[in-house]
Amino acid sequence: MKNRYKSIVIKVGTSVITDEKGNLDLNSIQNLVAQISEVKKQGTDVILVSSGAMGCGRAMLKNAKEDTSSQRQLLAGVGQAYLMQTYSDFFGKHGFLCAQVLALKDNFYTREQYRNMRACFEEALKEKIVPVVNENDVISAKNLMFSDNDELAGLIASMLNSDALLMLTNVDGVYDKNPDDEGAQMLTKVEPGTFNMQECILSEVSKNGKGGMCSKCEIAQKISSMGIPVHISNGRTDGVISSIVSGEDIGTMFIPEKRASVGKRWVGMCEGQEKGSIFLNKCAVEVMHDKAKATSLLPVGVVGVLGDFSKGDIVKICTENGTGIGTGMAECTDEEVRSTMGKKGEKPVVHYDYLFLYT
Repeated sequence: MKNRYKSIVIKVGTSVITDEKGNLDLNSIQNLVAQISEVKKQGTDVILVSSGAMGCGRAMLKNAKEDTSSQRQLLAGVGQAYLMQTYSDFFGKHGFLCAQVLALKDNFYTREQYRNMRACFEEALKEKIVPVVNENDVISAKNLMFSDNDELAGLIASMLNSDALLMLTNVDGVYDKNPDDEGAQMLTKVEPGTFNMQECILSEVSKNGKGGMCSKCEIAQKISSMGIPVHISNGRTDGVISSIVSGEDIGTMFIPEKRASVGKRWVGMCEGQEKGSIFLNKCAVEVMHDKAKATSLLPVGVVGVLGDFSKGDIVKICTENGTGIGTGMAECTDEEVRSTMGKKGEKPVVHYDYLFLYT
């Protein structure tokens, strides 16, 4: 059977590849590697984003403390080495090499680093090598860390315009309420703009990891709004990767919207990196959300500016009352916006190609 996806990013959570004590579950990893190797042989490129380094280090250094950031960094360093060796051994049995990629959040928000990282991934896939990605926890500053590897996987899927993002966890999918409640139903498909996360998702994180279902759904909504389908499934289900890639409905699928351009995808994943905010009147907000029109953000709809920014900086797009509706790359300085706001016939504040609106 022909695979429906030619390129995928797979995020594997700590709960999928470790046991209750935090030790690596070698049988689970071996099974996942076998599936990845099989879909690669069938012509699908795969990038693997794997958690588990911290948990692995915790199991290996049984008496280690986690009171300080330096102690946690040590756990990550020890665990990452063993985690990569495990992946390397298992992929080698299927005839594949894997490459370790340790990422920092800044790598995605500086255009030059962004292009360099994308080129690295593309070269690895060209050589049939499996990139195995994790956050560089050893040197990540706390205030510059990814929220979790769900965010990292979403950034990579967006960067490479992947055909799909697979998020593998320890539950079967997303439910319409607490899965432990009577009558809870798993959602097989989520249409754009129809999912109310507050009604469905608990905010708890996984036992040994940083993420949780709330994080996964936030990323799934954002990535699917860029035109990339997202699957949230149980990583311990037999053949889950092979089944999804071949076209079966397993777990929950977030249905994609229209594919976004490279610029929009980059800007869309820069949330949190804004240098300032631009406030729009009600009419401008309505125009921005009119999907029948491809409209740049013009000064005539601007009613306020906050912060100091230059041309090329990321800015937050807000309603008059401060509600965020998107992000964009500024075409001018904050002073230029202030001098032209409310005026007609002026050049765009944010060009359409670099304007990303939330669903």
